[in-house]
Amino acid sequence: MTITAAADGSALGNPGPAGWAWYVNDDCWRAGGWPHGTNNQGELMAVLDLFRSTAHLPDEDLHILCDSQYVINSVTKWMPGWKRKGWRKADGKPVLNVDILKDIDRELAGRKYRFEWVKGHAGHELNEAADERARAVATAYQQGVAARSGPGFPNAEPAPGRRAVKEGRGEGGIPSLFEPEAPVEPETLVEPEPLVEPKTPASRFESGSPALFGDEPDLFSEPDLFSELGAGDLGDEVFAELPAGATPEEIVEALERELLRPDVRSDIGRTGQLLHPDFTEIGTAGRLWTRDAMMMSLEESPGGPVDLDVLSADRIGTDTVLLTYRSYSRAGSALRSSLWVLDGDQWRLRFHQGTPEA
Repeated sequence: MTITAAADGSALGNPGPAGWAWYVNDDCWRAGGWPHGTNNQGELMAVLDLFRSTAHLPDEDLHILCDSQYVINSVTKWMPGWKRKGWRKADGKPVLNVDILKDIDRELAGRKYRFEWVKGHAGHELNEAADERARAVATAYQQGVAARSGPGFPNAEPAPGRRAVKEGRGEGGIPSLFEPEAPVEPETLVEPEPLVEPKTPASRFESGSPALFGDEPDLFSEPDLFSELGAGDLGDEVFAELPAGATPEEIVEALERELLRPDVRSDIGRTGQLLHPDFTEIGTAGRLWTRDAMMMSLEESPGGPVDLDVLSADRIGTDTVLLTYRSYSRAGSALRSSLWVLDGDQWRLRFHQGTPEA
């Protein structure tokens, strides 16, 4: 069997709000993105996530339709030489987007694949579908609204924890739940010099592995960062005092307290286990945060310690708990609400909103 999929990226401003997507059919596709990135990064990320999403089918041929000569040449021609030179180009300069490329290189092991170049924006059905979804994510980041991430590949295994692709901060405030420190400007990077076709302007995007809770895609879901997490697998001091047979309300409170710890907020693997794939948050400045954006923000700026006083923990369904509490941090106090849902046998945060107190 051959899996045929189109992979594409989009950036509004290049660099600017960016998205990526791969597409097999309307029931099998995935998309994600970042507040600040380039078209090349989106193209690479689409390919990487496609390999990860089909990792449970290592014996299947993967036929990748791509309109980027840069991506095709990077993966099929230039990467071996870059590796021999310590991931540096012929002129000695470091290869841009090296972390994504390294992840792609790891995913290639044992896989059967081939790339086919297709002309972009020329009516190719699969390419147009991938482009449409990648651009929709970039537009969503531009507008500060939630974006569709797609159903993913059927029966795909949950992916291991991944570091989020770091990106520059846009306007719109900070996540209210985590209150990270003031943003740190990423270093200025330069796009690769033209190889096959003229490339886009310089980018301020710091690349990393794609796709927490704490932009992947795991998983971040774009990408799917969620490893299995059941109440019996928590294994943290936060849960040491939980009684045997703890109630959902008790488990949810313990998970919320864990998420407020800086060491957890900066651990993309752990936070990726705790955020629901469809997580959203309305931040203190009114911005709607997606799971990917939250994950990337927290990894970069986890903030300081936060304590809480629970106001109520209410079961509003067999698999839903609403937790309301008052938080305390260096920034002051805030009233917060968190909606936790049971995803399989795992409690995950689905929605959060916080309002600072005067």
